[in-house]
Amino acid sequence: MTTKATPRTRARSTARAAARLAAVQALYQQDMEGTPLIQLLNEFHNHRLGATIDDVEYAEPDVDFFDDIVTGANARSEEIDRRIADKLSAGWSLERLDKPMRGILRAGTYELLARADVPAGAVISEYLDVADAFYEKREKGFVNGLLDAIAKDVRG
Repeated sequence: MTTKATPRTRARSTARAAARLAAVQALYQQDMEGTPLIQLLNEFHNHRLGATIDDVEYAEPDVDFFDDIVTGANARSEEIDRRIADKLSAGWSLERLDKPMRGILRAGTYELLARADVPAGAVISEYLDVADAFYEKREKGFVNGLLDAIAKDVRG
């Protein structure tokens, strides 16, 4: 049976996709600058979420979903980083990955760990879309493989 997305479910999906992209950007900024969590959330709430920046209009995100990803990834950062590092090839470390990639993997891993309401396949697919904003095909394959391996561990 095929179901059609209603305008309401499409709007929710768009808002969540915007929240994921913003969360990766926030985690990247925090990784770059060490911005404290409260300051980071305030900056995104007041100046970035749903804003027009450099003539690009960003979709309105699901703010609660954004907050959950950013605060959850922060709260569980040691566990998340350990799970990512465990899936890297021999000779690779988390520090060797560039900062946007770390943000994508951290946000995606957090969702796989903490958001059982979102199917693993949807999480992986959404972060592949986020990876499109930063990378070419090779890096997307890396995101896919790593998040899939983590999903198998945490979701069975």
